Amino acid sequence: MRYISTRSEGAPRQFCEILLEGLAPDGGLYLPERYPSLRLEDLSRLRTIFDQDGYANLAYEVLQFFVDDIDASDLKALCVRTYTEEVFASPLIAPVRALEEGLFIQALSNGPTLAFKDMAMQLLGNLFEYQLSRTGKRLNILGATSGDTGSAAEYAMRGKKGVRVFMTSPKDRMSAFQQAQMFSLQDENIFNIAIEGVFDDCQDIVKAVSSDLAFKTNYSIGTVNSINWARLLAQVVYYFAGYFQVLSQTGLNVGQKISFSVPSGNFGNVCAGHVARMMGLPIDQLVVATNENDVLDEFFKTGVYKVRTSANTHETTSPSMDISKASNFERFVFDLLLRDSGLTKSLFDDQISNKGFFDLSKNPLFTHLKEKYGFISGKSTHQTRIATIQEVYAKHHQIIDPHTADGVWVGRGVAQRGTPMVVLETALPIKFASTIVEALGKEPPRPSKFEGIESLSKKVLNLPRDVGLIKELIKANCND
Repeated sequence: MRYISTRSEGAPRQFCEILLEGLAPDGGLYLPERYPSLRLEDLSRLRTIFDQDGYANLAYEVLQFFVDDIDASDLKALCVRTYTEEVFASPLIAPVRALEEGLFIQALSNGPTLAFKDMAMQLLGNLFEYQLSRTGKRLNILGATSGDTGSAAEYAMRGKKGVRVFMTSPKDRMSAFQQAQMFSLQDENIFNIAIEGVFDDCQDIVKAVSSDLAFKTNYSIGTVNSINWARLLAQVVYYFAGYFQVLSQTGLNVGQKISFSVPSGNFGNVCAGHVARMMGLPIDQLVVATNENDVLDEFFKTGVYKVRTSANTHETTSPSMDISKASNFERFVFDLLLRDSGLTKSLFDDQISNKGFFDLSKNPLFTHLKEKYGFISGKSTHQTRIATIQEVYAKHHQIIDPHTADGVWVGRGVAQRGTPMVVLETALPIKFASTIVEALGKEPPRPSKFEGIESLSKKVLNLPRDVGLIKELIKANCND
């Protein structure tokens, strides 16, 4: 399997060549030259592996389709080491539970930082360490987080040999719990940077540094955001695991379709579903559930992708989705445009920078959104979010976090009778305790290991939106 950029016809590259990079040198994002095509017998085999041998072995089988430059025994060992009941608190790793008839929730937040990002980040940490150890290289990770990526990355990379993490986040835009998870880490290889702005500003800094090829090369800059293909690939696995569990719980046969409702801000989580669907996983609808920052919902309804400014990016009660520039969206648009890299580059490079939007409503390929790719979308608000949390608790005695509530609200609204809908859980409710208190009048359960985390001393540097200052910080503290 080889990988190409969404913006170039350059020479394809191998998995391990792009593993530590993030953005391609031309500013595009990596995708495989082609998606593996699975038949019903392939899906049946994967189901048997999951049922009999568990999530780690399923992960190995899925990754094998995309990774051919890591020895098979090493790749399997990495998956087995990553996906354990000890780390993820369940032998199923990503268990699915029925919420009500036809509606399921897939628990993705039982990892070390209580968010779905752990599902990929734990594997990414082990892959990074493996590749660095066999090449003798070092890596300086520059990341951006709206809340959960940062802590998941830092917990996955702390103590990893040859790795330092420089994580940017929007100042005062995360929940108190999210801030505490990150800023309380005192590890020497972890650097937290609070940027005066919103998540999109942090993401722009990461892209600007990654686009400076000389700096990127000299200081061995890598990323853990979902622009990194390896992270997105790891997320593909739980779509397969969710599908197989729903079949077991409903009595459906391999080949029958189910749908997924995915709380979406940066488009990475749902893009992994797109990859799974392109491989042949029988997904009917891929539901893009947004909050008040509805750039993606607007595109899927109108064909217009209009990036918002920092000032026009709303601060909401599902803050991990307070994003108005979805970096992973380029991967899907590349596929939608039949992999026309020139047109993709012009849309994301020229038109967004000059006009702030692009319009595909008149492009005949736009009509394929639902029929060919399964995408539909919807929007939640603070009112619907609170109401959904209250209803789920009253009817089912379960507390869900605000982002998962967005997924439930939007998923219910578009669900089709007879087709199961799986909502991908985003985080455990304790990460957004103030919203849960507003909805239910009480705090959600807190794992004992996080008792008093908000009162711990914090290590964080406050900086303005300045790419130069970030570069200087990396220079002064990097792995050489």
